[in-house]
Order: sequence, then structure tokens, then C-alpha cells
Amino acid sequence: MGQDLPQSVLFCCDHNAVRSPMAEGIMKKFYGTGTYVQSVGVINDLEIDGFAIATCEEIGVELSRHRSRSFDEMEQWGDDLSSFDLIVALSPASQRRALELTRFFHLTVEYWPILDPTGLGETRETKLVSYRQTRDQIVDQLMRRWGPPLEG
Repeated sequence: MGQDLPQSVLFCCDHNAVRSPMAEGIMKKFYGTGTYVQSVGVINDLEIDGFAIATCEEIGVELSRHRSRSFDEMEQWGDDLSSFDLIVALSPASQRRALELTRFFHLTVEYWPILDPTGLGETRETKLVSYRQTRDQIVDQLMRRWGPPLEG
């Protein structure tokens, strides 16, 4: 059985276009609104990825309205990193940035090695297979950490 849910979680990856929005959306679906969940990227240079939208839609998670943002933009918009109980980094670059930004705060940064599916596969179907692997890795990590979904 998983651990108690934190009050707030920040998922981060490189661009906030694939892995971290997937994790944010899936966590919200699985565990409801009792936990404040956001996502962010090291840089914001990409929109939400269409394959991420499609593969999450397969499990009932809506990502099409997601707007990508960077750590810097998050702070400019008033979200303070110190207000999160847990930061989950899904890429090595985001782990480094999170550790650098939180060195003065007492909060936990976890690293979950999640596959970056961008650039994998030649056809639409092989790309979808890679994105499904990423989605399923996130689902597995969430359930390992916090147990089965609270709702269908």
C-alpha cells in the first residue's frame, strides 16, 4: 500500500510538454482534488504534445487545455517552490534544477526515471507505443508511491 498523499506535489521535466503534464493529469484523476498538483519544465519552449494528449485521453485524462510553463514563469506567476511538499523530477535536467532551486528549503525532491518518448518511433503507431510506455511508467510510479486510484 502506498504512503499518505501529500498536500501538494510539483512534477517537473525538461519542457513541461510531455512527462510532467501527463503525471499532473493522471495524479489528479487518480487521487482527486485533495492534493494540489502542478507541473513545470526547466524551460518553456514547447506546447503540450499531441501524442501525450492522445495517450492520456485513452485512460480518461484530459490534457488539451494544459499550458506549458517553466520554473521561472511559475515563480513570476506567484507559485513559490517552498509551498510544495514534494517535487517529483521526471528527467535528470529537471532534477538538477529542482535541487538547485530548493537548496534553501526543507522539502523533498524525488527522481522518477521516466522514458522521454519524443523522437522515438517512425510512424504514428510506433510513436503512440512509446508515449503509452511513458504514460504506463507514470501510472506504475504513482501507484507504487500512493496506492491504487481513489476513483474509477
